[in-house]
Amino acid sequence: MINSSSDNVKKLNSINRRMFITGSFKFFIMVGIVSRLFFLQVKENKKYLTLSDKNRIREWKLAPVRGEFHDYFGNVIAGNFEAYQLHVIPEQVDDFRYVIYRIKDLLELSDKEFKKVLKKKNQIKPWETLIVSDNLSWQKFSKINNHLYDLNGVKPVISISRNYPFKENFTHLIGYVSQANQNDIETTESIKKNFVPGLKVGKVGLEKTFEKELIGTNDIERYEVNAYGRRISQLEFQKGKKGKTLRLTIDTEVQKLANDLLKEKAGSICVMDIYTGAIVAMHSSPSFDPNLFVFGISQDEWQLIRNDPMKPLVNKTLQGNYSPGSTIKPIVALSALENGIINTNFTVKCTGKTEMYGQTYHCWKKKGHGYVSLRNAMKQSCDTYFYEIARKLGVDKLSATAKKFGLGEKVFGDLFEIEKKGLIPNTQWKKNALGKGWLLGETIITGIGQGYIQTTPIQLCLMTAQIANGGHKIYPYLVVGDDKKDQPIDKYMPLYENSKNIKIVKDAMFGSTNEVMGTSYRSRIDDPKYQFAGKTGTAQVKKITEEERELELKTFEIPYEQRDHALYVAFGPYKNPRYALSIIVEHGGNGSTTAAPMAKKLFKLIIDRHKIRQSMDDKRYLEI
Repeated sequence: MINSSSDNVKKLNSINRRMFITGSFKFFIMVGIVSRLFFLQVKENKKYLTLSDKNRIREWKLAPVRGEFHDYFGNVIAGNFEAYQLHVIPEQVDDFRYVIYRIKDLLELSDKEFKKVLKKKNQIKPWETLIVSDNLSWQKFSKINNHLYDLNGVKPVISISRNYPFKENFTHLIGYVSQANQNDIETTESIKKNFVPGLKVGKVGLEKTFEKELIGTNDIERYEVNAYGRRISQLEFQKGKKGKTLRLTIDTEVQKLANDLLKEKAGSICVMDIYTGAIVAMHSSPSFDPNLFVFGISQDEWQLIRNDPMKPLVNKTLQGNYSPGSTIKPIVALSALENGIINTNFTVKCTGKTEMYGQTYHCWKKKGHGYVSLRNAMKQSCDTYFYEIARKLGVDKLSATAKKFGLGEKVFGDLFEIEKKGLIPNTQWKKNALGKGWLLGETIITGIGQGYIQTTPIQLCLMTAQIANGGHKIYPYLVVGDDKKDQPIDKYMPLYENSKNIKIVKDAMFGSTNEVMGTSYRSRIDDPKYQFAGKTGTAQVKKITEEERELELKTFEIPYEQRDHALYVAFGPYKNPRYALSIIVEHGGNGSTTAAPMAKKLFKLIIDRHKIRQSMDDKRYLEI
């Protein structure tokens, strides 16, 4: 009995212990569950609300609205339009094969277009956006929207894209935009920050230079989706900021005329205000339609542009290094006057050629000009005269004067990556670059703009402008508001030792255009309102043999690539000058017959539009 009672007690105690342990275990589990629930619902409330919202709420960044380019008179020369796009995110598509074939049918894609889409899909990550089309018609865009119920993961997008209404007229100046690539994103913070699939960014020209100012910021749209990721309702719309609109100094009418004058020719035309440095026109030819690049140029169109022998991809105004030919003669004359080498009475007898140290230097006029003074030598562009004053002057003094007037340096500084400096040689340059001493014969041919000397069309325009304004330094600019150096002319740094020397050169250029025997006399305008002064130039592209010289071939009889370049620089109106220009026509023959006649048409338009431009200036200063 005692043993039985003791066993029962032991069993009871064992049961009680087990119940206590089990109860304690349940208690601690309950405490743990309650604590976890408290932690999740109270302590981690914000975190899980955020995660919930991420599943329920989607954020969509839209392409920023790019700033526009306007010409001086407010005309849009690079603007925007609404482009209808179709995006697909493969990761959000349940049955990609089904969806992509439905899209093919709805958009009526050709087999070639369809293969291109599939190729792009294989090149991106599943969570990245596949742009099926970035320029849909409204009809097709509407059609896709009407079938969205059957197209999970498909997003019709209304985006902003670029438009260039004047097509090839501004291509080399403004440049163009195209889809941002990986390099654009990695190297430009503003692009990285505002990137969305299909974003268009500047690739060349001012579009690239002012990317940061133009790009703007994204619109952000937040909307609620259901469990399948389909949009239910819009919750918020955050408006982005449009990019800055830039107003240029360019006159579209003058720019269009420059384009027309160079039609089917390779070359450049620049027009500049001689007091402010404002660029009125700056055109390189041939050009191309920048709209071709906005949505991706086709291979056929690209090959046509790329393989064109006249090189439309080259901005000849800034990248073209040309021998200036006789357009350098005003600087040679000025340098000789400034250095006291000659005066207006100094004469040289031109017989058609000069013999020196066994080398013959020919004048363009085979029988010579006879005795010529500075004025007549400039008027008739006598090479012999300028051979002689260059010889007496020396290349180092000539180089110093040329550089003062803007030759051999970038005109726009860092504005364009592609701009060339040209080359104004001197004795030290040759020693450093070629390891050889300078020769007298090299000085002689430099005096007529041949040899090592190289200039860009925009430099020749600046040179002419600074002669025209009386020899004062100006700073060319293209964007209104960027003219911080736009000061009264008497505050500009003088580039001369004696102002009378500038007047002598200007008068000689007047004779070259407006007097009988002047090389551009046939292009003169008698009306003082439009009258201009200038200097022709003909730059050889190859050495002329004695046999070729004897043949006296006409320009059209010479193979195109062997013809001389035709140049012309001028300023007008002569009595109260305001504008300077430079013209170059590659392989155009000679400046007097090819380039100078273009100046006649340009000055008529430029001067007629001066009052309109002046009224815009007055309005601008009143606003300030």
